[in-house]
Amino acid sequence: MPVFIKNEHKLCRYSLKSLENDAENLLIICNIADKELSILLVDDQQMTELNNQYRQKNKPTNVLSFPLDDGNEDNLLGDIVISLDTARNEALEENITMHNRVRTLLVHGLAHLLGYDHERSSREALEMTNKEKYLQSQLSRRKNMIQLAVNVDHVATLRQARGIDEPDPVLAAGICELAGAAGIVAHLREDRRHMQDRDIILLRQTVKTKLNLEMGADEEIIKIALDLRPDMVTLVPEKREELTTEGGLDVAGQKEKLAEVIKRMTAAEIPVSLFIDPDSSQIQAAKAINSTFVEIHTGRYADALSEQEADREFALIADSAEEAYETGLRVNAGHGLNYRNTARIAALGTIEELSIGHAVMARAILVGLDQAVREMKALLPG
Repeated sequence: MPVFIKNEHKLCRYSLKSLENDAENLLIICNIADKELSILLVDDQQMTELNNQYRQKNKPTNVLSFPLDDGNEDNLLGDIVISLDTARNEALEENITMHNRVRTLLVHGLAHLLGYDHERSSREALEMTNKEKYLQSQLSRRKNMIQLAVNVDHVATLRQARGIDEPDPVLAAGICELAGAAGIVAHLREDRRHMQDRDIILLRQTVKTKLNLEMGADEEIIKIALDLRPDMVTLVPEKREELTTEGGLDVAGQKEKLAEVIKRMTAAEIPVSLFIDPDSSQIQAAKAINSTFVEIHTGRYADALSEQEADREFALIADSAEEAYETGLRVNAGHGLNYRNTARIAALGTIEELSIGHAVMARAILVGLDQAVREMKALLPG
């Protein structure tokens, strides 16, 4: 089922892999996997020219479809042209992600190629709407659900405040897993301010889903990770004076050091994620040193003091996630996410997993840990 995609928009990055995956799934859903489909991404100027040429309308539109009905070319379905400029504007108006808007336009364009036309009559418009709803629902079922990984550091923080043995982060991790968490995150800091070596050892022995060990590139911690072999490690910056992790790693400025850590982890079959700010130079540096994942830092978005600032930070995260995904990196995100701001990030189709800790633990004081995890998980699309 060949799907051919070309992005002629000179400024807007978009995940061609994600779009290709959606298109291939749609062809399977429609039982036309043997057909060839071409998708062209353009800007508003190019779309205006096409709309004027083929529809005599001298303005841009969001999507155009060109069926190939030549009887000698039975395997060719047709072409879909999408304006990324218009798609972005519509996504902002609807308060949805660019990814979701382009997917909707893809479905609309495909419906036209299948013979539906909402402009011929109200009856056909209804038929087309119903077909699109069906395709969207079937496509959503084929999408991988975004996962929730719960950070249990703050359970250890409360324990350490009294210097006793409770609450136990290992027990908390088990409750989180039973409530539906797809992974457990724990940060073994060089200063041991919360999680202790004992905690990490027991978590490695008891976690049934996935253990993500957050750590600085400190030799002592590196050796512990190589000995315990967690399911993955996430390299983060550390400062003794900080309350919590502040900002992402400067991967571009530490490429040689981080590359050596990644090489050692890879030799032990431990995937590595780099916690980075939503910045293109950091993404490219992460790719260059063979990181498996990046975790996009969402702190500035979470801490935004105005809606406009939040929108700007969200756009940076969305664009960075698209760029990282397109380069072949797997993408996670986290830091500062809570029950008010998570859903928007979770809707980004390029992110696999969200790492959330403080908000879940704070909510757990009021409703219990099991319920707090379930409430957060309910915010994720699926």
